[in-house]
Amino acid sequence: MRHQTAIGAAAMSVGLAVAMSAPASGASPRTAPASPAKPDPRAVAAAAADRLVAARPAVFKKTAREQAVRLGVTSERQGLQHVAYTRTYSGLPVIGGDFVVTTDASGGVLSTSVAQPAKLNLGTKATVSAATAAKTSKAEVAKVESTGAPQLSVLADGNGRLVYETVVTGARKNGAPTKLHVLVDAKSGKVVQKWDDVKDVADDRSFYHATVDLSTAPTTMTDPLRPGVQCGGQDGAPFTGPDSAWGNGSGTDLETACVDSMYAVQNEWDMLGQWLGRRGIDGGGRGFPLRVGLNDANAFWNGRYTSFGHNSAGNRQATSTDIVAHENGHAVFTTTPGGDSGGNGNEKGGLNESAGDIFGALTEHYMNEPANLDPPDYLVGEEVDLVGQGPIRNMYHPGALNDPNCYSTQIPRTEVHSAAGPQNHWFYLLAEGSNPTNGNPKSPTCNGKAVTGIGIQKAGQVFMGGLNRKVTNWSHATARVQTINAAVQAFPGSATECNAVKAAWDAVSVPAQTGEASCGTQQNDFSLALSAGSGRATAGGTATATVATQVTGGSAQQVALSATSSPAGPTATFAPSTVTAGQSSTMTVNVPAGTADGTYTLTVLADGASVDRTATYTLTVRAARLVEAGLDDITVTSS
Repeated sequence: MRHQTAIGAAAMSVGLAVAMSAPASGASPRTAPASPAKPDPRAVAAAAADRLVAARPAVFKKTAREQAVRLGVTSERQGLQHVAYTRTYSGLPVIGGDFVVTTDASGGVLSTSVAQPAKLNLGTKATVSAATAAKTSKAEVAKVESTGAPQLSVLADGNGRLVYETVVTGARKNGAPTKLHVLVDAKSGKVVQKWDDVKDVADDRSFYHATVDLSTAPTTMTDPLRPGVQCGGQDGAPFTGPDSAWGNGSGTDLETACVDSMYAVQNEWDMLGQWLGRRGIDGGGRGFPLRVGLNDANAFWNGRYTSFGHNSAGNRQATSTDIVAHENGHAVFTTTPGGDSGGNGNEKGGLNESAGDIFGALTEHYMNEPANLDPPDYLVGEEVDLVGQGPIRNMYHPGALNDPNCYSTQIPRTEVHSAAGPQNHWFYLLAEGSNPTNGNPKSPTCNGKAVTGIGIQKAGQVFMGGLNRKVTNWSHATARVQTINAAVQAFPGSATECNAVKAAWDAVSVPAQTGEASCGTQQNDFSLALSAGSGRATAGGTATATVATQVTGGSAQQVALSATSSPAGPTATFAPSTVTAGQSSTMTVNVPAGTADGTYTLTVLADGASVDRTATYTLTVRAARLVEAGLDDITVTSS
């Protein structure tokens, strides 16, 4: 695609048509071969993305000293696949070198999200010792319990910065737990960046939900249907009992707190699957343990489990639906591409806090409990009354609690919970609009313009789609671009959702970004096929194949053709080099004199206006006396 940073690719499905004669008279007929198994869309997406990375390294700011490392593939609604990568530079991990390639179910790449701002070019010899970096890092934590070994790494800052990453575990000045990542410049010894893994806020008898039907094992508070989900005290062990009846409904009973916690996370899990198309909390079908009994008016996620305390009055546990879903929302944020590390000051932290609030609101609306229990709303923590002042955040009007309604350049320097305001406000406007007619409160806009909502379920799908495209340097600007991509790709037959996403971002003062997708009602698409998937040639010779395109959706689009070889050597030309989808071109592979014998893989890129597709052509170069007949009668197709 040439209209934004997104580049497309498609995995190639190879099939050989072999003519067979009928059996002789009297012979037993052969059993028809079984139909080939349908390819796994995740494998198709991964192969397509890998080919794109190899064919277009400049899109990802990738140099010859870097190695792309595929982390995994996350599936979403509508068959969308998100292929996440990190990278190394001269063997060192690159912090902020991550990127995501988003494809459709057939492997056509729809967009990319790249964290790294520029190509890296730096030396990798440290002048500061690892011991000095560890000492500097420890000074950032009030009470140190343990310090990990410093890891020499590259920070993707400009053309790159050599740093040590050290993880220091302990406590903050206020006694709250911390697991702090500290980056120390390996040349100057100064701290250049830090972030904390600990994100804080915060028939069975429940306190917030009355009598509920909780899914647990017969005698332990573990969930047999949701791997990884269990609840117990601060020692990490799940509570046990003589049967599966848990809790007494009291606001001070810890077993009851576990009932509330597990009931909330079970519903969040189901909401993620049924509404947003995500498998479990971590996207891979697993969740995380819950701990209650924290001796603090707080709750937190530390990268491994969630922990819940009580309100300042000591008469309620901090285990209402929105707080439990908020902390597990941090787990979702952590386990989507780009994680929760790095970013621009507190801006990414604010977006992380907002993500927790959004998942809290989504879970409440999914549960849809009556007014006498924990009804759906866009307030955070009002049921717990955490510090004796009612809700701790207001999503439809953050300013009502002295948090910013609108984005500004001050957000990266704003405390992270307060910095959640703009995205919380955006989500409310996207879901409900500025003047809802369903009984929800009005919401002011920063530009004075009205916004029409699309409903909380669609808003959640757009938000989740954005997180699936998240990278290390996540900001309000990148969130805008990627949630627009999510809306365009998740609702391809409608411009309503895309226009609403843009209007809601405009309304919280996050302006349009260069190259962001336009809102259309039709997805143009095409297929790509090569008449031969392989060929042979001698050094100084050529091989040819026909490149065919077909319109598979919408209208025909202009398609530019190119190819790259791995390893380098052969080159390809196309006649014509640009076609309209539905037309064909002749690819001529030229093998320079002196090219070494061997196998060369050419990635053919068909760069369309709205989607790109790729196919592979394998060329065998051999001395002239070894060349055999070609395989021009083999047809290889790609989708």
